[in-house]
Order: sequence, then C-alpha cells, then structure tokens
Amino acid sequence: MGKTAIVTGSGRGIGRAIALRLADDGYDVCVNDIPGNDSIAEGVAKEIRDKGRKSCIALADVSKLSEVQKMVETSVKELGDLNTMVANAGIAQVKGMLDLTEEDFQRMLSVNITGVHNCYSVAAKQLIKQGNCKKDAPGKLIAASSIVGFKAFALLGHYSATKWAVRGMNQAYAMELAEHNITCNCYAPGIVDTPMWELIDSGLGKKQNKGKGEVMKYYVKELTALGRTSEPEDVARLVAFLASQDSNFVTGQTQLVDGGIVFT
Repeated sequence: MGKTAIVTGSGRGIGRAIALRLADDGYDVCVNDIPGNDSIAEGVAKEIRDKGRKSCIALADVSKLSEVQKMVETSVKELGDLNTMVANAGIAQVKGMLDLTEEDFQRMLSVNITGVHNCYSVAAKQLIKQGNCKKDAPGKLIAASSIVGFKAFALLGHYSATKWAVRGMNQAYAMELAEHNITCNCYAPGIVDTPMWELIDSGLGKKQNKGKGEVMKYYVKELTALGRTSEPEDVARLVAFLASQDSNFVTGQTQLVDGGIVFT
C-alpha cells in the first residue's frame, strides 16, 4: 500500500525539492501553493507523475483554516488516506523591529505560525479519524523552522520570532499526539539557494550597502563550517528521514540542516 503526503508551499524552492524527494521514496504527493500559482503547482505535480507516482494540487493560503481543511479533503479524496503533512510554507521580510507595521507583524504571524498550526491541527484530526497510525507506523507531522529559530538575525526579528514559536508549538503537539501514534518534528535550514534567501540577501544588502549576493557570500564564507550554500535537496534529504520509518522514535525535535552555522 502506498503512502501519501501533503507538502505546503511546494511550487518551488525547498517545498518542491521535498515533494520530489518524497515521490522518489514512494509517496503520492499533494502539491500545495497559494491561489494564483496554479501553473507552477501543476508543473511540480507533473514531475511527480513522471516519476510514476500519483499527484494532485490543492491551492490554499495556509493562514486560513477553511482553505487548509479543503486542502486536506482534496488530498484524501484524490490520493487516499493521509500519512504525512509537511508544513513547509512560509514568508520572510527584512525590516527593523522599530519599523514594523501592525500589518507586517500580523502577516508574519498568520502565515508562519497560524499556518503551521492549521496544517498540524487539520492533518492530526484526519490521521486520528483514519485510525491507522500505529507505534511501528506512526503518522508524521513535519514543519519548517530555521537557523533563526535558534539564533535570531537582526532585521529578521519577526521572522525569527515565528521560527522560535514553531519549535515550541511542535514540542507541544508532540506531547499531545504521542498517544495517537503521531510524531511531530521540525527541520531548520540555513542559507539555502532559494528565492526567499535572495529576498533576504537583497534586503540585508541594501541596509549594509552591499551588492547583490555579497551578504549571502559573506554568511557562507564566515558562518558556514562546510563552506557552501545549501541546496534545497540538502533539506529534502533530512525531511525524507523525518518522514521515513527510520525516524519512528524521534518526536518533538527540531533538527538543523545548515552546513554548520548553529551548533547544538
């Protein structure tokens, strides 16, 4: 019997790499992105089908509970019982704490924290309803934190705060869902070659009067032990482990995949 997963924000970047890796590992995958990104989501779904797996798309803003509920319903209807939820979708913004507007702060919270809660909550209820999570085959809830969930970065304060919050919320979910044979873990990427980090590089560069790519190069050279920028596939490999049976006795954890920036 096959496995199914939902990967939010999987139209590009880390989410796309995760969706493709899970397909390689035998998953049928529901590809999610925000409304309006139909074409890129369908492109990823086609890549998954080309691998011989089933795939569907479910457009949804994860900050809206009703849309997350419809997303899970679509996945179950098209692919069958849910096994794994990867709450990958998130946003970033480079802005000083004293410059943040109420809208800036609330938008960051709604996507990066409320969005994860919505995905975890709705997926957990579906897993419990199915009644097929077992000690040797638990349901899997996985969410995106970040290196800034361990050490905040200046000008990324509200983004950092949300990634710390994801870690704490994941721990609470892990404790509450253990009795239902559901594990909950986070992955914490570092400097990844994605559009999000291009945004961060641009914002920090303007503040520091540096050209395009200079901030990222500095962080990689000075902060990353392994001395290279991470690729989305580096993150996908860790998520594949967290989704696999090899991690069945791992729960409540946030695992770094940053090439050696933050050490725990």
